[in-house]
Amino acid sequence: MAANYPKIGIRPTIDGRRRGVRESLETQTMGMAERVAVFLQQNLFYPDGSQVECVIADTTIGGVKEAAAAARKFSAAGVGVSITVTPCWCYGSETMDMDAGIPHAVWGFNGTERPGAVYLAAVLSAYAQKGIPAFGIYGEDVQESGSEEIPADVQAKLLQFAKSALAVALMKGKSYLSMGSVSMGIAGSIVNEQFFQEYLGMRNEYVDMSEFVRRLEEGIYDKAEFERALAWVKENCKVGADNNPPHLQISDQAKEEQWETCVKMTLIARDLMIGNPGLAALGFEEEANGHNAIAGGFQGQRHWTDHFPNGDFMETILNSSFDWNGIRAPYIVATENDSLNGVTMLFNYLLTNTAQIFADVRTFWSPAAVERVTGHKLQDEAAGGLLHLINSGSAALDGTGEQNADGKPAIKPFWEISGAEADACLAQTQFRPASQEYFRGGGFSTDYLTKGGMPVTMARLNLVKGLGPVLQLVEGHTVDLPEEVHKTLDERTDPTWPTTWFAPKLTGKGSFQSVYDVMNNWGANHGAISYGHIGADLITLASILRIPVSMHNVEESRIFRPRVWSLFGTEELEGADYRACRNFGPLY
Repeated sequence: MAANYPKIGIRPTIDGRRRGVRESLETQTMGMAERVAVFLQQNLFYPDGSQVECVIADTTIGGVKEAAAAARKFSAAGVGVSITVTPCWCYGSETMDMDAGIPHAVWGFNGTERPGAVYLAAVLSAYAQKGIPAFGIYGEDVQESGSEEIPADVQAKLLQFAKSALAVALMKGKSYLSMGSVSMGIAGSIVNEQFFQEYLGMRNEYVDMSEFVRRLEEGIYDKAEFERALAWVKENCKVGADNNPPHLQISDQAKEEQWETCVKMTLIARDLMIGNPGLAALGFEEEANGHNAIAGGFQGQRHWTDHFPNGDFMETILNSSFDWNGIRAPYIVATENDSLNGVTMLFNYLLTNTAQIFADVRTFWSPAAVERVTGHKLQDEAAGGLLHLINSGSAALDGTGEQNADGKPAIKPFWEISGAEADACLAQTQFRPASQEYFRGGGFSTDYLTKGGMPVTMARLNLVKGLGPVLQLVEGHTVDLPEEVHKTLDERTDPTWPTTWFAPKLTGKGSFQSVYDVMNNWGANHGAISYGHIGADLITLASILRIPVSMHNVEESRIFRPRVWSLFGTEELEGADYRACRNFGPLY
């Protein structure tokens, strides 16, 4: 998949009156734009780790001709996000950016010498009237006219908007690749093209799982890479105990053959998603192109897994930040082709540049139930109970929590991960022969326990007939349990699968009165878990896409949506969000 990342366009708008007014503001106005560009480029990164690029209009914008010139420059430069800055009054509808297909924000300088706040209010009113929702950024404290500082509250809003808006721009024009079709009747794997096209600006691509068979049998993969990958797997991937009853266990020779198939499947899935120029040299020019997929999903169960090794290893390695080629950006691959959880993983990933944990939201363990079964009394963050997040055999290796930030367990962007940290993730993982009762074709399931103490956010996108997409999210922490307590609880389900113990942050209101309420109001059987408390960024991202948020535990002070949302009501923000999203409709 070609990078060609979208850029952020910075528009310095100015009072167009000549003979002293405009001239006195030129340096201050362009200086604001330049400082914003430097700030964003120093603090935001594309998925490959490179700094975000900003493009500034060639001149300040005092009228419609200069606005049009900036629009032409931005279009040619591949700008996907627009930020307007000004210290003064400007002519609202004459200077505004009219591109309805990209996200917009306006920073109006809070100063007394010139009415930047007046322009901010005027242009946001014009955006509302024209049906182009825009974010308003206005510092809380008055600044001196000569100040070159970007106040901390303005910085926070600039980053929150730009990060979310870039996520929107990065998805546009890319593909979601379905490898297979609907898994076990799971609604999320009934891929809804209208949603992808109208809300995300994405294409849908499809391959039948028989394409894996064709590529396996015809050798459509890089043979040299396969040999290198297989050697790496044998050296680094520990095979755990076989949990199958004796009559269902297979021979060591059969396991060796399954390992080879699993590694080849990983190469094939990656090549299907992003292409592989090396295939052209083998005579497979068409296959070398891939499907320009920024995310994908593998059906697996049951049509594939009743006969072939499962996709657990493939999904684990692709979703991780490292493999036999070293440390690199993760791919986004949804288990069971749950496209809605895949999209949620994609949202999380584009906001954080970190690997994502795909998990079943499997069990609520109340404090009473834990104490009854294990004799252990849950305490501290887990005092209200736990959610057992345990996927059916795969999860990104980063989810072990073996990476480190400020002396605490973390999941980091790949460019911050050391070789020792990657090794530690592997060392804490076993690949267990798959449960033959579930996976008749065998394979190897990923088995690890996530370290406690990490701030994480679990999210899920759902589709509702008549309403459309709805996002829900919950911030909380991963939790450590005493080894025997974990073992007792884990062995009540399939102990060959990866486990994360999650304690949601409770607010005492709505769906967050108790951990039970969180579980009871969750909209599907899967969730996407990201490192960090990123709920506020997800809410901002959802508002850009016009997707209402039905459930969250983010403090009101952290929520940042387009200014026009307040015109749909300021008392009950959840209802206003629904009304605004319905009114403006899908972004595309």
